[in-house]
Amino acid sequence: MRVQSLTLAAASVALLAPAPFPAARPNATVAVREGKVRAADLLAKVRDCVPVSKGRYRSDAGSRAEIPVCGTRGAVFWKADMDIDCDGRPGLLCNGRTDPSFSGTTAYRQSDGRYLSAETLPYVVVPTPSGIWDHRVLGIRGGSVVAVIYRDRVQYAVVGDTGPHEIIGEASYATAKALGIRPDPHGGGTSSGVTYIAFKNSRVSPIEDHAAAVTAGERLAREFVRGG
Repeated sequence: MRVQSLTLAAASVALLAPAPFPAARPNATVAVREGKVRAADLLAKVRDCVPVSKGRYRSDAGSRAEIPVCGTRGAVFWKADMDIDCDGRPGLLCNGRTDPSFSGTTAYRQSDGRYLSAETLPYVVVPTPSGIWDHRVLGIRGGSVVAVIYRDRVQYAVVGDTGPHEIIGEASYATAKALGIRPDPHGGGTSSGVTYIAFKNSRVSPIEDHAAAVTAGERLAREFVRGG
């Protein structure tokens, strides 16, 4: 998990001068649509917030704590920004050269024991359990299915990493790219407009099976929209 304001990210680029990030290519943010449940229908179910967190989260280090985690019968959700997580197993796009804040580990591992790949697996970062909120209490854990919504797009992902206990709103390179969000950890992401719906007591196994996440996510999203 890495949290950088745009100012800090720009300073890191100037000081460390990494090689040009591959995500800058024109085709790096081509959105991919998954499933048939509409973003508008999901968003209609999360208009009202019944807080399940005991406090509120920051979107970035130094920002005001204004983001609650909300609960419904079958899911928890939060509305935030999206910072880019490039951590996990290194590859062509996510590694120590392309991201000076790179960490080669994730909170959860795939079935062969290796860490997750942020550049290939759509996953979401949740805050480390704290007095603000403990995601495990409500059945959210590594491999839980999350519907990530941006504009008119829905991307299914899994919970794949944990981050600072006071910050929320981060997802993997692959999640951002699929939603048409610039995935570059140097000033990429988006400052607002992302909704994360995590389905309680759901789990994809193996965690790296994205096709299974899409299948489960579409079913859970359909039930959620219907009020089941």
